Amino acid sequence: MFRFPFFRNKRDGRRSALWQNANFINLWSAESVSQFGTQISLLAIPLIAALNLDASPLEMGILGAAGGLPRFIFGFLIGPWVDRHNKRRIMLVTDIGRTITLLAIPFAWWLDVLTIPLLLLVAVAVGIQSVLFNTAYSAIVPVIVERRQLGDAHSKLWASVSLAQAVGPAVAGGLVSIMSAPFVTIINAATYLWSGFFIRKVDADESELKEDTTTHRWRHEIMDGFRVLVASPIMRATTTTSVLVSLTGNMFLSVYVLYMANDLNLTSSGIGLVYAAGGVGALLGTMVSGWFVQRLGVGGTIVWGAVACGAFGIAVPAAILVPDYALPLIVVAEFLQWMALTVHDVNRVALRQALTPNRLQGRIAASTQTLYGGAQTAGLLLGGLIAEVIGVQITLVIGIVGMFVATWFVWNSPTRQQRTMPDEPDPHFALMQAS
Repeated sequence: MFRFPFFRNKRDGRRSALWQNANFINLWSAESVSQFGTQISLLAIPLIAALNLDASPLEMGILGAAGGLPRFIFGFLIGPWVDRHNKRRIMLVTDIGRTITLLAIPFAWWLDVLTIPLLLLVAVAVGIQSVLFNTAYSAIVPVIVERRQLGDAHSKLWASVSLAQAVGPAVAGGLVSIMSAPFVTIINAATYLWSGFFIRKVDADESELKEDTTTHRWRHEIMDGFRVLVASPIMRATTTTSVLVSLTGNMFLSVYVLYMANDLNLTSSGIGLVYAAGGVGALLGTMVSGWFVQRLGVGGTIVWGAVACGAFGIAVPAAILVPDYALPLIVVAEFLQWMALTVHDVNRVALRQALTPNRLQGRIAASTQTLYGGAQTAGLLLGGLIAEVIGVQITLVIGIVGMFVATWFVWNSPTRQQRTMPDEPDPHFALMQAS
């Protein structure tokens, strides 16, 4: 009989322990409210630029890139810095900082001095603080949760993200219709403050995260993250696959809306339905992730999740062949792709944390954020360029083929043989230190 592992009963000690873990519950609560607020601003800030400031297409593009740019530029430097400092304090300070930063938007609007450059400054400042928060957050999870529980913990954490993706933009759209868009950002600011309230209640022993850095240079500490990724065969394969999926997936996404609007003639409400289906699929993915792990193992779930994501994507370019059924076909494809990708990502991140020595969690998190940020930016730019030269539909096909090619790295690695979540870091790291 099928049961959602997300809601296991108390007889399963490993899972029920998370519900009794006050530190995890507080961290989960903080992540949930802040993700909801973030999704509101992801729609509200572009609407401010478009509706209130009459932004040009170029300004809209620059504004869209501004929030993600800090992850790519500063990720290398932030990892070692986070590893040297108290993670809980970093999260608390950045929550307060993001609250104050976002309040600059409604305050400037009220004073009639809000401009596109100010919005860009806010986006970059919030982006830098978010990279700090996310790196510290990723580093502290393995401290408050046992390694064998990381898969279940990330299923719950990702459920919050997926639910926020499904609900946040719709709530933001409704709020903008009721009040002025600049004042909607106050709600996001309040969620960051609320997140800080929960972070204050987290009581984690971070002593095992600290190391003697007096003999290390900053450059060496930055490179430690990449050395560990390369030293571990499983982490090397999963990271390579995920970076390539990000690259080719963003090539796909760069022309996705144009394809649906111009080639399939879908309405704006139809396109909105497609994106909503993706959020629901991602939420379901967090709920069934444990079920797949029980049957395929952790590694098998990671591998087949990546394969399924590419396979379900085939329906998107194929929809042009059946225009009368294009919308339901795209909705189903979006739902299944996001479910598969979420199942893959939940277990990939959990396995990465389980294989990483705790004192390097910050550096590994920052290194992967930087790689994914670079791949995302490159994919969006490359996809737009290819579509301009050879067409939108061919770009979609190239993106889908690229996702399949990316799965080769995890398929031909020890990842498939990893049945359970390891209780100790990857032994290849110890060998690397000894050499």
